[in-house]
Amino acid sequence: MPIDATQPYDDSNIFARILRGELPCKKVYEDEHALAFHDINPQAPLHILVIPRGAYVSWDDFSERASAEEIAGFVRAVGEVARDQGLVAPGYRLLANVGLDSHQEIAHLHVHIFAGQPLGPMLVR
Repeated sequence: MPIDATQPYDDSNIFARILRGELPCKKVYEDEHALAFHDINPQAPLHILVIPRGAYVSWDDFSERASAEEIAGFVRAVGEVARDQGLVAPGYRLLANVGLDSHQEIAHLHVHIFAGQPLGPMLVR
């Protein structure tokens, strides 16, 4: 069910629970700013989620409240994951859903990395 990204952060969301170690994940990257892991319901042959360690509901919330260090660290983490996974040459897609119309389902900022096959053009109808 889509979430309203203008609402306050809910620390019971699944990604907050993963960050606290209450739920397992198949980790591919971790540093002081971000955690990356395989999606449990992949939409491409390779589907990795990258989340910031801070309590941010959406990209909008993150870009408004995060420190410059957090923003730079998170963006660099996304790039490092793509490089570590060997995705730069064949290509990959990044997606960050924000709010109801985009069908954001988890109230914690996350970036999807899709790869592993030709993904085709991005179409909005």
